[in-house]
Amino acid sequence: MLGMKKLEKDWQVGDGREEACAKYVLSHAKNGDIQDTIRAIDEFAYKKSFLINVGDKKGLILDNVIQKTHPKRVMELGAYVGYSALRIASMLPQGGQLYSIEFSGANAKIARQIIAHAGASDRITVIEGYLGDGGKTMSVLRDQYKFSPNCLDVLFLDHAKDAYLPDLQSILNEKWLHPGSVVVADNVKFPGAPEYKAYMEQEEGKKFKTISHDTHAEYQSVIADIVLESTFI
Repeated sequence: MLGMKKLEKDWQVGDGREEACAKYVLSHAKNGDIQDTIRAIDEFAYKKSFLINVGDKKGLILDNVIQKTHPKRVMELGAYVGYSALRIASMLPQGGQLYSIEFSGANAKIARQIIAHAGASDRITVIEGYLGDGGKTMSVLRDQYKFSPNCLDVLFLDHAKDAYLPDLQSILNEKWLHPGSVVVADNVKFPGAPEYKAYMEQEEGKKFKTISHDTHAEYQSVIADIVLESTFI
């Protein structure tokens, strides 16, 4: 319980734990093994220092979406250390690609390092940037990576919580989703994305059909959280 107070205070990143995680993974996970890399990241988060990736328990919700949809193209907002990217990549069908957008240049570098160690660089592209940068990153996605209407099968939101809704609206404006595309949003209750949650409630049965997964914040079982799984209609 004392640890939970520290978690609420130290939710933000940049204190060296991400670099420490990368060093731990490179020394404790088998080179070229995605599953062992995932295991090592979980082990670091439980035994060494808390990480804000989706984690092993909530990660099963994301796994289930990938298994159901068999996506050819996935985008995640928030690479962090590459954990969720590896979970997604491990279940992509042949030819499937994940594009991971990361605001922090330092974290983008760490994610690429861990992804390369796992042997998954052929399936994962980490792009430094953010969708609210005045169109720069959106242009890169369109021009360099050929994002076009109906191209996205799955979208995973796990970045700045106040950016969930505006970034989703930018993607909708580009028409990158198609009927059946699934949007998964982590941390909707903790630390919370109230505007996004209200939007999905308002659009239920109109633009989206949403399943709400009651769960807990990553790597513990005290703080309640919600993951939203929203299928585009």
